[in-house]
Amino acid sequence: MNLNALIDSLPGMEIITDPTQVAKLSQDYHTFSPVLVPKLAGKVGDIAIRPSSEAEVIKVATSCAKHRVPVTVRGAGTGNYGQCVPLYGGVILDMTRMHNIPWVKPGVARVEAGVKLAALDKKASYCGWEIRMAPSTYRTATIGGFIAGGSGGIGSIQYGLLADRGNLLALQVVTLEDQPRVIELRGDDVQKVNHAWGINGIITEIEIALGPAYPWAEVIVTFPDFMAAARFGQALGNADGMIKKLISIFASPIPQYFTSLRQYIPDGTHAALLMVAESSLELLPGLVQQHGGQITYQKPAQEPGKGGHLAEFTWNHTTLHARTVDTSITYLQSMFPNDKSLEMVEHMYHHFGDEVMMHLEFFRVNGVVIPGALQLVRYTTEERLNEIMRYHEENGVFIANPHTYIIEDGGRKVIDPEQLKFKQMVDPHGLMNPGKSKVLSFQSQN
Repeated sequence: MNLNALIDSLPGMEIITDPTQVAKLSQDYHTFSPVLVPKLAGKVGDIAIRPSSEAEVIKVATSCAKHRVPVTVRGAGTGNYGQCVPLYGGVILDMTRMHNIPWVKPGVARVEAGVKLAALDKKASYCGWEIRMAPSTYRTATIGGFIAGGSGGIGSIQYGLLADRGNLLALQVVTLEDQPRVIELRGDDVQKVNHAWGINGIITEIEIALGPAYPWAEVIVTFPDFMAAARFGQALGNADGMIKKLISIFASPIPQYFTSLRQYIPDGTHAALLMVAESSLELLPGLVQQHGGQITYQKPAQEPGKGGHLAEFTWNHTTLHARTVDTSITYLQSMFPNDKSLEMVEHMYHHFGDEVMMHLEFFRVNGVVIPGALQLVRYTTEERLNEIMRYHEENGVFIANPHTYIIEDGGRKVIDPEQLKFKQMVDPHGLMNPGKSKVLSFQSQN
């Protein structure tokens, strides 16, 4: 690949060539996985480019297509599967300078791909709206990275997953054809790019649905019995009249990893971390009492723009806190079957004991509240980890394998045919994040 010619063709653009900086921009949080660490060791880009406008993105795309240089698009690098780790070097396209918010209207916002989710939330709050869902990394994560690599998060108990019809309204992408185009996808067509790990077009702008902004109270509830905590979570999720943003359930000893919260969670107890609209708080104590729990912490809504605190102990921030104490811990990503009795949750909890510590996140799937899980695993070997995942799958628990950088081996199993067809049109030379799919190959032009 002719990097010098590429650099010369982009005068005035922010181009990073320092090897240390480029290596840093070539990483994400795949280090949560002891399986991915050796497989992605030493995988770095050759240069990084930070465009500040769509016009600059088009110039980069034109030059990369001409010189057959692979492109790996990056947001804040808060993903966990090596999505933004380049397997074939080339250009790291850092989108964080594209952080304009063209407009916010009731129920919808138009933003550039590098906008941080927290910044959009703050802007939307001025007119009484907020983002519908966000990962636990919302303070630093970009919306483009969330669309490309995420699926749901805090807020999914109310609005479902990112891919659900109506949550994502439009995407604008730049192609990597010899003469790059700007394509606007609207309605169901957004699924051609949504959650495709950056292999099929450079996302530059996003139109995303918003939800009404509620004053969110934060609550910790403790339980002497884990299944009582889990059934409380299910019951709260099913209480459609109560407005909630977060229902996270943790089996002991997970709360011991939450250093700043331990005063509210006695050793040996199981915990629920909640975000509930203040208007629904009056109904919470009765539900807690029904399930044998105790409210140990309650904080009224934050001042606008300050964001939640408990949220940063949930979803995959849980894994981060645990690994701060014990780096041998890794995690799973699971979706339990729709079962009001939570029979399979109970089976897995007892079957694996402390080897697989239960962490549930309740969210909506096709209108039904179910427990997803990001269980913490005491890692021993890759073979044992695979056995654990296989046992879950054999018992009807869906596993989105977080220990692979191949799309088909993770949650997807197969690439959406419409995404593949769109990929072949917008990236005819296979330059976008090559090596992340079994069905797509990359031939470097030296």
